[in-house]
Amino acid sequence: MTPTLSSIKPSPCAQASDTGSNTFWKYIMTARRVYGSVAFIIALCIAPLNAAPSSAATWLDGDAPPINVGATWGVPWSKGSTPKDTTFALRDTSGKSIPVQSWTTAWWPDGSIKWTAHAIPAGITIGSNLTLSSGAPAVAEKSIVVREAAETVEVDTGVIRCFIGKSGGVILKSVMRNGKTVLSNGRLVALSSQTPDLDGTGGTQRTDAFQNRITSVTVEQDGPVRAVIKIKGFHSGNNRDWLPFTVRLYFYAGGETLRVMHSFVFDGDAEKDFLRGLGMRFDVPMTDLLHDRHVRYVGEGRGLWAEAVCGLTGLRRDPDANNKTDAIKNAQLNGLACPDVATFNPQVAERLQYIPAWGDSTLMQTSANGFMIRKRTKAGHGWIDADQGRRASGVGYIGGAKGGGVVFGLRDFWQRHPAQLDIRNAHTDAAEVTIWMYSPEAPAMDMRFYHDGLGQDTHEKQYKGGLEITYEDYEPGYGDAHGVARTSEIYLWALAATPSREAIVDMAALVREPARMVCPPERILDAKVFGNLLSLPDRSTPAKAAIEERLDWDFDFYKNQIEQRHWYGFWNYGDVMHTYDRERHVWKYDIGGFAWDNSELSTDLWLWYYYLRSARADAFRMAEAMTRHTGEVDVYHCGRFAGLGTRHNVQHWGCSAKQVRISTAANRRIYYYLTADERVGDLMRELLDVDTKLSSVDPARKLGQSSPLKNHDARISFGIDWASLAAAWLTEWERGGDAKYRDKLLRGMRDWGEMPLGFFTSDLYGYKVTDGSIEPLTLRGRAGDNADNIQVSSLDSVFGAMEIFAELIQLTENQSEYAGFKKAWLQYCTLYSAPKEERIAELGANIRGSVLQQANSRLAAYAAKMTGDSKLAGRAWKVFARPDYPGYFADWAKVILATKRFEGPDVLNPIDEAQWISTNFSAQWGLSAIQCLSLVGDEL
Repeated sequence: MTPTLSSIKPSPCAQASDTGSNTFWKYIMTARRVYGSVAFIIALCIAPLNAAPSSAATWLDGDAPPINVGATWGVPWSKGSTPKDTTFALRDTSGKSIPVQSWTTAWWPDGSIKWTAHAIPAGITIGSNLTLSSGAPAVAEKSIVVREAAETVEVDTGVIRCFIGKSGGVILKSVMRNGKTVLSNGRLVALSSQTPDLDGTGGTQRTDAFQNRITSVTVEQDGPVRAVIKIKGFHSGNNRDWLPFTVRLYFYAGGETLRVMHSFVFDGDAEKDFLRGLGMRFDVPMTDLLHDRHVRYVGEGRGLWAEAVCGLTGLRRDPDANNKTDAIKNAQLNGLACPDVATFNPQVAERLQYIPAWGDSTLMQTSANGFMIRKRTKAGHGWIDADQGRRASGVGYIGGAKGGGVVFGLRDFWQRHPAQLDIRNAHTDAAEVTIWMYSPEAPAMDMRFYHDGLGQDTHEKQYKGGLEITYEDYEPGYGDAHGVARTSEIYLWALAATPSREAIVDMAALVREPARMVCPPERILDAKVFGNLLSLPDRSTPAKAAIEERLDWDFDFYKNQIEQRHWYGFWNYGDVMHTYDRERHVWKYDIGGFAWDNSELSTDLWLWYYYLRSARADAFRMAEAMTRHTGEVDVYHCGRFAGLGTRHNVQHWGCSAKQVRISTAANRRIYYYLTADERVGDLMRELLDVDTKLSSVDPARKLGQSSPLKNHDARISFGIDWASLAAAWLTEWERGGDAKYRDKLLRGMRDWGEMPLGFFTSDLYGYKVTDGSIEPLTLRGRAGDNADNIQVSSLDSVFGAMEIFAELIQLTENQSEYAGFKKAWLQYCTLYSAPKEERIAELGANIRGSVLQQANSRLAAYAAKMTGDSKLAGRAWKVFARPDYPGYFADWAKVILATKRFEGPDVLNPIDEAQWISTNFSAQWGLSAIQCLSLVGDEL
């Protein structure tokens, strides 16, 4: 029951028309001179419509990866096309059946399937362009088996067996291969002190150690292709349970790999809890002779540091002297078992005990551009430096040529520095490995607020003063890190022997950029699962080509800025900066509300929409890193702000504006549906009851409208607040969750539809938590009272409201009880950019505050599409071309490639500068361009 897609493919003749000028105005002038010819040529050169079955899966990077550890991805289905009880078969381009495990992640309101997730086994070669159809799935040669016992959960992939503890301090009791234990005693560790670093002042510090305490274990999936085990608990020690964690273990049929997703919440006191290390630790049995035990660290790219615990090369006496070959040394260098010691040169064989055994080694990545490797014989002896490099892959190995061992890797190793890999006691019967997600060699995490207030003024004066001078929303006690979180991704390979050099660097490439199966954009657009706001890139006219070029340029610019500006670090990676400082030639990293972006004006959505139409692998990974960051670090997961996000600031938790516009599920749901990622699914469910926080953390408390409420629980706006709540409730409804959230959502839609002036009715609305009902707190004036008395917020539609409302209208189409919601939204979309006369005629008053016109041009485009109003479509493009802030956008097309290179004493590092750039406007310009092209592209 695979949907089909008709796609328009330009012929070479049509494509050739894209190779003209790089500037928008030259494109326009060309079009004006030869308009008739252009239209005629386009009509002749467009290829015929070709209907064909659409691919359901392809590799993100195009080619099949050298190592397949299993994969999971999401597939959309158009409304009504796929019954809820459909089973799926997967085939490659030759028609060969591929084993697959399928489950539904979302349903349409009519009960048909909207999104499915699919998993394929490890260890088999699978190409791209896979297709799904109804039918019985093929059975994997080696299927997952999950067995629960009183104390453990056992997962058998057909290659490895893993025993997971259900209580206590050990998560991975053992991992076995071929009947032998290759990993045991896997646990989480943390280090903390009650004082920050001493800054060279002397004195002593006490460091406390913590280890995990399991509180629950849940089998979320049990095969036959994919198994997922969820473990929750705390870090425990010194009579304290803190740092709650969630660990998910992922297994695939036929796999030798264990994927670990580790999430923790900082629930300490930033004034006295200073994390000094956070890691995962396990033991590896060592049974081989010392010279057959191998240590590996993968550096940058395919660089490899490979040594034996007891090295046989470089000695004064050659172990191969009797053999007249290099068999012994070559075996050791290549990770193979050396010939029997009896074949060694006796001068070496009799003196093996005098060769130092290097039991301990460490790879430390202290910054984004520097790592070092050091080693020692054992604890109590000095370290020696081995080598250095720039950006380590975060992958190591310890084990024996015959006894096997473990390859271990931490994704985003250098990007989220400081990170570290430790191997200890490799000269004993059991080596100990620690994967440090935060290195204990680095300065302790200091999460205290970055300044001590804004003078002795009242809170109101501090707020207004800070907002005026540094754009910072300041309120004492609100810049609190208690409740922020971080998720890390770890890979473990349980191997029967030391891997070859080529094999381990291939494994490292997968850790750096995991091979991912994705659904092609054509399939996603055809299913219309995200409404009607997306279309494929279209360069069929000069004007469209100019916009497409700018979309690509903006993405590439920010991708390069991440590298040039070093937007890396444990808490920072994934975010971008908000505003540029033209004088210092830096982004405003140290100025109040101008620093970290924290999803302001929907940067996340911009990146995801760009990926959905471009299918670029680098766009996916940049959007993924942002989703991981903004959903974890910029949002609170416990405490008084749980479920709320933090506005842009020098610190990700620094601003006192705690709002649902930042935590909104609108920024997460695309990634969830594309990947079926369970952690992101959890994060969205954390938001379902965030409406209960709006009474204690009033979004309007600083707007002079915080008088006590009599009949309501909270004050909300329709866009910044309710649309963000609606995103979580809509997603839960689609996922088949508790019906009370669907009911709240639909009740709100009905209430909005009954407002006397629709979304123009009031500045703020009274909200009741129990049933989700909404009422205006004050009514607007009417004609004759004040011709300029309707105040609107330009932010209401730029934090996901546009995207979520389009989906809500689609889902409730032809249902009369929600027709009022659609009418009200179309009215808002039409009048936001309308001339004064039209506004007064419709509302009885004009509108104030309708700035960000260019960002909101897509409102008019949406209304034009839904009503078929070509005049309104023309207005949308006119507004899109008219910048709100001429200093930034008056000549945007002319400066599309106009970055300026700075180097030497003007800057610390060479950089490419675009003084006119701003993340707010880049994100909103990108979304407006994409959506206007989709909605009214033919009217351009």
